[in-house]
Amino acid sequence: MLLCDEQNFVFLRRLKGNFCTFARMEDNKYKYFKRDISWLSFNYRVLMEADDPHLPVYERIRFLSIYASNLEEFYEVRVSEHRGDIMKKNYIDESAETSEESLDSITHEVNRQQQDFYRIFGEGILPELRRQKICLYQDSRPEDFHRDFVRNYFNEEVFPFLSPVTIQKGAKTFIRDRRLYLTVNMKNKTTCEPYYVLIKIPFSKVPRFISLPSHKGMFYYMFIDDVIRANLPVIFPGYDVEGCYSIKISRDADIYIDDRKTGGSRAIVNEIKTKVGKRKIGALSRFMYDHAMPKDMLDYICQSFDIEEDDLIIGGRYMNLQDLVKLPNPVGAALEQKASPPLRAPYLDETGSIFQAVMQRDISLHFPYQSFDYLLRFLMEASFDPDVEKIKITQYRVAENSAVINSLISAAQNGKKVTVFVELKARFDEENNMSAAERMEQAGIKIIYSIPGLKVHAKVAVILRKGDRTDFAYLSTGNFNEKTARIYSDMALLTCHKGLIADVNSLFSVLERREAGTPTFRHLLVARFNMTPEIRRMIEREIEHVKAGRRGYIILKMNGLHDKQMIDALYHASENGVETDLIVRGICCLMPGQPYSRHIHITRIVDRFLEHARIWYFYNDGAEDLFLTSADWMRRNLSRRIEAAFPILCPKIKREVTDILRIQLRDNVKACTLDENLTNVFKHDSRPPVRAQQAIYEYIRQSSS
Repeated sequence: MLLCDEQNFVFLRRLKGNFCTFARMEDNKYKYFKRDISWLSFNYRVLMEADDPHLPVYERIRFLSIYASNLEEFYEVRVSEHRGDIMKKNYIDESAETSEESLDSITHEVNRQQQDFYRIFGEGILPELRRQKICLYQDSRPEDFHRDFVRNYFNEEVFPFLSPVTIQKGAKTFIRDRRLYLTVNMKNKTTCEPYYVLIKIPFSKVPRFISLPSHKGMFYYMFIDDVIRANLPVIFPGYDVEGCYSIKISRDADIYIDDRKTGGSRAIVNEIKTKVGKRKIGALSRFMYDHAMPKDMLDYICQSFDIEEDDLIIGGRYMNLQDLVKLPNPVGAALEQKASPPLRAPYLDETGSIFQAVMQRDISLHFPYQSFDYLLRFLMEASFDPDVEKIKITQYRVAENSAVINSLISAAQNGKKVTVFVELKARFDEENNMSAAERMEQAGIKIIYSIPGLKVHAKVAVILRKGDRTDFAYLSTGNFNEKTARIYSDMALLTCHKGLIADVNSLFSVLERREAGTPTFRHLLVARFNMTPEIRRMIEREIEHVKAGRRGYIILKMNGLHDKQMIDALYHASENGVETDLIVRGICCLMPGQPYSRHIHITRIVDRFLEHARIWYFYNDGAEDLFLTSADWMRRNLSRRIEAAFPILCPKIKREVTDILRIQLRDNVKACTLDENLTNVFKHDSRPPVRAQQAIYEYIRQSSS
């Protein structure tokens, strides 16, 4: 098991010094964790996986990479948003604290977490690699038997792509985000005049890790950074090199589009293209530097590039360590987490036709435990069925070279009327989504672009057939994306339930803007229409059951819990005796351990697959209402997006999903509780070990056999 007591003691000690900045008292009696500090707590939980010596070393490396990648995006979006608020003096989201204080808290905690990151890398990962006969050099002085190779590799593969630039105050040199640079301080051998130089590492021309010749049974690798460091005298003849230090920056990567003023979908497309193109030159949100850099050099660089002290984040010798996922594995599967093959669904395989199977009963699918091929078969069957007239589907994040898109194009070429709603404002997927949309349009597919002022996050599809033939719907918690379906834990429903299909048709009427008035949804809960009122009604119903002497119980699984009105509703339910289990992977602003939250328990699971499914369970005096959904309880999801929650009406599937929830609540291997100090406390106990993701795989295998 992990050394969880020591790890959590370290994290708790860090938090206590700044805890007053993490939670705040509103006008009412309730307290909430700060959103960004809560997210940092989640990312620290990811880092704890990298510190687990029982995981294979390349799995630990993968979690280091995920942590670094997560933090990069956090600075590109959330920290940039705070800086933008400061510049605009916009404190809408800050009442007791200003954005400046939030940034101070973030910087303080990130700097502390970075210390653990480099400790895990230096004291955990590197020694374990060496035990496995893998040496990743940690300086620019390779062994004698590698020096000729390193010199020749540099001269032939690296040197032609280097363009050193002298750092000068007031110069127009631009530092790109997500790129790695070396800064060199040196002196002219003749005049002793000092110089500071910037070298951009040619990441697109050479790999980050250079494979060196093996020697006496050991495999050797070297950072490209160190290959360059080892050859600085070749780059700068006539100079004495005194030091070389890594730097990197993060820039504002969010794009702000007031699409209510753009004048139509084509204008939205053009504006997004323009804004995406400017993402590379966004405002600075982080400057990370090697902690070994001399202060006078750091001061000079900051003055030269107008970097403020608040922008500084302490790093180590090596940065952009999300690249660690690219470190070659010369040993093979023994050093990696064994992946179980996706399970088949015998009932679907035996029936042959997906349509025929769904007409017999609702079908549930669980990704990545089961194969994503069933969705592709569903779409392909629709494209060739002579009775199918229309296919409608939403697309939020599209996979590159998407098989889903290929199936839709095939359907259009077969004469089906295909309509695809493409959300162009899916952050970091804008270009890919636009490219996919243009390709589909060329194939004759009707494309509906973003709704002004909203994002469409619902994951739904409907197959409409001629006359009184049976129609079909596919509803999911995850994207129509075969790439993420291999690593995101999601659930989907295939159904021909007429009421659900009528609601899905009404939802597409909203997306196509064919509804003049307010649509009526009898089964679906749709954000901005009936979702929030229905959630509140179901919470209040549990309270009424308790008041009547019956049991009140709620299970909510989601990625983020931030909306304060919804948190208040849960606090109120707890005060009235309703027991609530929350399974929240990421942001959780609800504070447990308070008098008004003593009936609320928070579980966080981080394991091989990204927990992505959102599930809402209400006991309802034994009648059990169960919804799967694309929506988190974040303000953006409930107020600024089109989301859909769909009920599970089939008793067999309802029992299946409820069993999976209970497996996750029993996890005592990868599950943590979140306490009142925002600490991840492992649920390790004396019970037989339950690792939820492995147990769910086995549960699905047995239930489908």
